[in-house]
Amino acid sequence: MARLTDSYMEDSLAVLRQYKKLAEGAMAQVTDDQLFVALDPESNSIAIIVKHMVGNMRSRWTDFLTTDGEKPDRHRDTEFEAPPATREALMALWQSGWDLVFGTLEPLSDADLTSRVTIRGEAHSVMQAINRQIAHYACHVGQIILLAKHFQHAQWRSLSIPRGKSEEFNRR
Repeated sequence: MARLTDSYMEDSLAVLRQYKKLAEGAMAQVTDDQLFVALDPESNSIAIIVKHMVGNMRSRWTDFLTTDGEKPDRHRDTEFEAPPATREALMALWQSGWDLVFGTLEPLSDADLTSRVTIRGEAHSVMQAINRQIAHYACHVGQIILLAKHFQHAQWRSLSIPRGKSEEFNRR
């Protein structure tokens, strides 16, 4: 259940934690092999999506307030090649990205929201930069969930309110 807050930072951290939890719930339902399956040559596997998200996290959140969010050593195109070879390595990479996100954002307060940062040379307020990343992560978490649900078919366990259970949920 959502906690009532008027703190942008508190709410943003809660939203990010929820997206992380949803993706982890989806990834937990697929087999190790399914983490690495792309539906077609132009699609990304769950593992590639994770690798890309972590590359983005490292670039955006390292020295967030003092350096451009697109680091010169990022090499974004390589994020779509050669993911970690095992579930364990993939999940360790995933956790390292989120550790960076939360380690950077948790010390910030709502007073920091109007500070200026840059991403690819473009000025953003801290709030705009956070919003940009929340939207980006939501997109990719949705892709992870869609792939996991596709692979699991009838065995899929809903991560929210199961189909046909809305009224039951609302009664509680």
